[in-house]
Amino acid sequence: MKYRPPLFLSRVTRRLAVATTLVLVAGATTAVAASPAQAAVSCDVTYAANQWTSSPGQGGFTANITLKNTGDPITSWSLAFDFPTTGQKYTPSGWGANWTQSGTRMTGTNMPWNGSLGTGASTTMGFNGTWTGSNPSPESFSVNGVTCGGTGNNVAPNVSLTSPTAGQRFTAPATVPIAANASDPDGTISKVDFYQGSTLLGTDTSAPYSYSWQNVAAGSYSITAKATDNGGATKTSDPVGITVAPDTGPALVVSPTTLSVPEEGQAGFTVKLSQAPTSNVTVSAARASGDADITVVPPATKTFTPANWNTAQEFQLSAANDSDTTSGSAVIRVSATGYDPVDVTASEADNDLGGDNEYVKRFVELYNDLHDPANGYFSPEGVPYHSVETFMVEAPDHGHETTSEAYSYYLWLEATYGQVTGDWSKFNNAWASMEKYIIPATADQPTNSFYNPSKPATYAAEHNAISNYPSPIDSGVPVGVDPLANELQSAYNTRDIYGMHWLLDVDNTYGFGRCGDGTTKPAYINTYQRGPEESVFETIPQPSCDTFKHGGTNGYLDLFIKDGSYAKQWKYTNAPDADARAVQVAYWALTWAKAQNKAGDISATVAKAAKMGDYLRYAMYDKYFKKPGCTSPSCPVGTGKDSAAYLLNWYYAWGGATDSSAGWAWRIGSSHNHSGYQNPFAAWALSNVTELKPKSQTGASDWSTSLTRQLQFYKWLQSADGAIAGGATNSWNGNYSAPPSNLPKFHGMAYDWQPVYHDPPSNQWFGFQAWTMERVAELYNVTGNADAKAILDKWVTWALANTTINADGSYRMPSTLRWTGQPAGDFNATTGMPPANPDLRVTVVDHTQDVGVAGSYAKVLMYYAARANHTQARDTAKALLDGVWKNRDAKGVSVPETKADYNRIDDPVYVPPGWTGKMPNGDTIDSNSTFISIRSFYKNDPDWAEVDAYLKGTGPVPSFNYHRFWAQVDVAVALAEYGRLFP
Repeated sequence: MKYRPPLFLSRVTRRLAVATTLVLVAGATTAVAASPAQAAVSCDVTYAANQWTSSPGQGGFTANITLKNTGDPITSWSLAFDFPTTGQKYTPSGWGANWTQSGTRMTGTNMPWNGSLGTGASTTMGFNGTWTGSNPSPESFSVNGVTCGGTGNNVAPNVSLTSPTAGQRFTAPATVPIAANASDPDGTISKVDFYQGSTLLGTDTSAPYSYSWQNVAAGSYSITAKATDNGGATKTSDPVGITVAPDTGPALVVSPTTLSVPEEGQAGFTVKLSQAPTSNVTVSAARASGDADITVVPPATKTFTPANWNTAQEFQLSAANDSDTTSGSAVIRVSATGYDPVDVTASEADNDLGGDNEYVKRFVELYNDLHDPANGYFSPEGVPYHSVETFMVEAPDHGHETTSEAYSYYLWLEATYGQVTGDWSKFNNAWASMEKYIIPATADQPTNSFYNPSKPATYAAEHNAISNYPSPIDSGVPVGVDPLANELQSAYNTRDIYGMHWLLDVDNTYGFGRCGDGTTKPAYINTYQRGPEESVFETIPQPSCDTFKHGGTNGYLDLFIKDGSYAKQWKYTNAPDADARAVQVAYWALTWAKAQNKAGDISATVAKAAKMGDYLRYAMYDKYFKKPGCTSPSCPVGTGKDSAAYLLNWYYAWGGATDSSAGWAWRIGSSHNHSGYQNPFAAWALSNVTELKPKSQTGASDWSTSLTRQLQFYKWLQSADGAIAGGATNSWNGNYSAPPSNLPKFHGMAYDWQPVYHDPPSNQWFGFQAWTMERVAELYNVTGNADAKAILDKWVTWALANTTINADGSYRMPSTLRWTGQPAGDFNATTGMPPANPDLRVTVVDHTQDVGVAGSYAKVLMYYAARANHTQARDTAKALLDGVWKNRDAKGVSVPETKADYNRIDDPVYVPPGWTGKMPNGDTIDSNSTFISIRSFYKNDPDWAEVDAYLKGTGPVPSFNYHRFWAQVDVAVALAEYGRLFP
């Protein structure tokens, strides 16, 4: 798993709360090799490899194999073949078979569940490998010693839409010309199907591939083309969004209507007509108001004819150099006789703010891409999607969900825009959007007034096995006192929580709506619920406000909690790293605005960031407010702040009854602390920057304590190599079990190399290293903190040693990490010094070109380099950003990603025997459910055909170019920051 792991979610009945989590990965399982089958063996094998080059002459590949039994039924099988070269190696990482390699010979034996193959039956399997020199396909296969037929490596075709274009507008009743280019690298194209969403519009079997869609009604549509080759492999094009407007007369179609223009540089917007004119139309663009330095580059007119009216023509804007240090803005009016004018707002990226720097210019270009409606990064409500693409299963289980993480990155994008342009309105607007859509309002958390800090929640154990859920509540387990509630109410005169919930169904794809109304969007939802072994492919989505309208008799509650009775309720879970990032961003916005004498423009928003930091202290506390060092459910409880670890744990959560007469509400923290979630920079800002100090009586001092504790945590977890190990927990197995006696302790909490979730291990993703070290690097860059520098000195040396910049400008950085050993001993609270860790080691298993992680990693290096004057770190940061920019496309930056873990799309989802229910769209939830069966809407997705073929063994491992919002912003901010730090 290379991407963002999931957040912790809560589940509750009455005043009870339990929470666990997991993420997705494709992993191999093991079994005893089967005995040879006694049958007349005849077989057919299809071998398909998807390969990539990591450096000249070498790379990796994913092999997908379909075995079809064309002979008598067999009860077990052993598949064997030889790699054609000695440079082809199994990693090892595979699925569907027990794989071994000896020399060039590969052998796969059946798993317990796929050994029996009737006549005509097929099974799929695969593995990951590396190659040097070349990667030819095997020439012969055998099953149980008998040679099979059907060898080959059918490469999927290529296809792209050439018409319509993204964002194109038509007038109803419209005729939409659809056309595509399609080719097949190892065969021929059999057909090209054209789709609107999941609806087949038409098919063309010969080039040029086209279809004329007639009499199209007003609405928004998503068009795709799916090519099928002579071997049956398919590929679906990127979707193109179009709008068919009602016939209200002729109109000018302008995109985008807001953009940034570098001083002494240019930026453009396009214009089309909404419908064909009867004669030529001259469209002009001119400044209507604002900064005189922003002008239209001649020619300032474009001519549209009855033939080219629907072809976009571009106007270019320029920003002249001036002597001031203030970025201006101007309104550019687009007009034509007989048409309503359209205004474009253009903001200048001033040279004195870095606007003439090449990397700042790239930021401006990427910023404009992110805000171009045709690219689809934002919903109609202005909410940032997790990704442009909808078929996305990683932490969110759909691309058009969004997370608090995405919102924190939205803030970062607009803060950086303010630094470059001096326009802070967009930063304020981003915070307002966050407050409106992902911070629950009073109406969303209506019964907080009943919350009793002396009895914050009722205990229910977590379990490693999903089958142990629902988990019984146990009121006999003692629970500590919440020391924050009264202090926060005194400061803000409310019991409401001011923090983001982690997950939104932005388009209401599931159909829950808000509090069961079925229609309101965005809608608060939850997914992960059942222990550290629950991956995204095993989750059951449910609404955050469960009114029993969907699911079973008790909604979704009795899937997770076992109780005598169930009450309708609301419940939310906060991801502390996202809220901390929002505070981190607010610091930079304040610093940059002060430099422009514009701090007053954002003072109200900065005050809200301080408030968010005040409530974020709930993430410092044990789940049930028990004291650190807990080794049994009956361990001592906290009576005040003695239940705080002063670290950022995995989540905090809160909830209550929907019925105001029920009179209950609850709050919990988390007992699990992950190194990747820490943010010492936010802790420093909340305890040292006047405008960000919380209003509560002890908020600033708590964050001061947390700053010291977080830096101690990093040093205790730092491996001999330099990377930071997993974390520590106060609740072993999630139920306060006694941890193994050999595990070292951090302030009483046991070391855990994979805190929170295990499928895959939570600290194997290099992205966590880059994210958390970026915060340490910002702390060092701003304050010169000696502990931060000592941590970075060692980490940066390790990271650079495992990073390669190739001669062609491409790059390789760590991806998957493997851990051995543990910290050498308990943290010494008396001396404040952790032990050295000679036996705590990390190995880099494989490498990646992930663009988002590269952006974050580059920021670590540049913040460190700027303070430490470290030339190699600076130059590597530059090379990473240059390498990412080579992966530029129409929507941003991206690289192809093979998604072998999508072989779990049809994995079973555990549902307790006898439990039945319905999803809002009618999908059945029962003991036969799978990931896809309770998400049948995915079968209407443009990318489904490619995934479906992979699941059936008739297509290769799916490969997509994803555009995740957080990844685009990480790159954009890194570009601007490189320009600021190294002008």
